[in-house]
Amino acid sequence: MAEHPRQLQDPAHQPRSHQVVKAATAATAGGSLLVLSGLILAGTVIALTLATPLFVIFSPVLVPAVITVSLIIMGFLASGGFGVAAVTVLSWIYRYVTGRHPPGADQLDHARMKLASKAREMKDRAEQFGQQHVTGSQGS
Repeated sequence: MAEHPRQLQDPAHQPRSHQVVKAATAATAGGSLLVLSGLILAGTVIALTLATPLFVIFSPVLVPAVITVSLIIMGFLASGGFGVAAVTVLSWIYRYVTGRHPPGADQLDHARMKLASKAREMKDRAEQFGQQHVTGSQGS
């Protein structure tokens, strides 16, 4: 790919007029943004100065209102989250019951088989213990 010779030039070797135009553009843009920043800061200070007495006067109403609104929003978010979780779990159970093999079904089957084998083992131990206890009490 052939690039334009102007793109390959070093910035120090550009014509003086291009450097002056770039500097003027940068100074204009930077200066206008600096002025805009100062105006916004002044407006913010003025608005805060005017609003502070209103905040102090209405704080007995505003603080409980903000707390109430926050609690309501958190309640709706928690309710929605639990609803999504419930729908996800019900969907997983439906897929598992219908045999569609959802993610994690292998682990569940493995845990179920392990629990069943432990339950059989404990049942056998209990039967052996019961037989030993019965035969031991008959001998006395």
